[in-house]
Amino acid sequence: MSENSQNEEDIKDKVGEGQEHENDQNKEEEILSEEIKKEKTLEEKFFESEDKLLRSLAEIENQRRRFEKEIKDAFEFGSFNFAKESLAILDNLQRAKLAIKNDDTLKENKDLDKFLENINIIEKDLTTIFEKNRIKKIDTKNKKFDPNVHQAMSEIEDEKAETGSIVQEIQTGYMLGERLLRPALVGVAKKKTPNNEEKKEKKEDK
Repeated sequence: MSENSQNEEDIKDKVGEGQEHENDQNKEEEILSEEIKKEKTLEEKFFESEDKLLRSLAEIENQRRRFEKEIKDAFEFGSFNFAKESLAILDNLQRAKLAIKNDDTLKENKDLDKFLENINIIEKDLTTIFEKNRIKKIDTKNKKFDPNVHQAMSEIEDEKAETGSIVQEIQTGYMLGERLLRPALVGVAKKKTPNNEEKKEKKEDK
């Protein structure tokens, strides 16, 4: 074999070795690339699973809150109706007491005071029960008219009182916690109009 032929064989061997090395390197790169892809896929799956889990937990929490609100609303609605109907008992008791006081025949009864005292005790007991169950009277004394808790039944001319202030309570109002159970029926002060003053002056002149 000539020297040139030997050199050519050596070159071919080196080229072959180079190609094999390159092929091996390409395979390693492909394997590495696939492993990276797998890792990314696993990571993506993990985040997807975590996201789904968080969404499920959030939905469960929302359902729990809705359920609790529905129970609370149902309870408060039942309490509200019961409390509203219970006010009728107190109203009737107060009307009865007033009627008894104004009855000419009963006024002469020597046991009237004891009877009224018993009614007062029942009235106080009812009021105490109401307060324990968050049912409280709406305060109207020296208060400015508030349409949220008061209902004006009449306007009363009063020079001494500030316009819009409450000068008469016709029926007691009540709150159930922060919720209006029944508005207070009231008379509201207003200033005397010029026409009324003129009529008054004319009457005085006559």
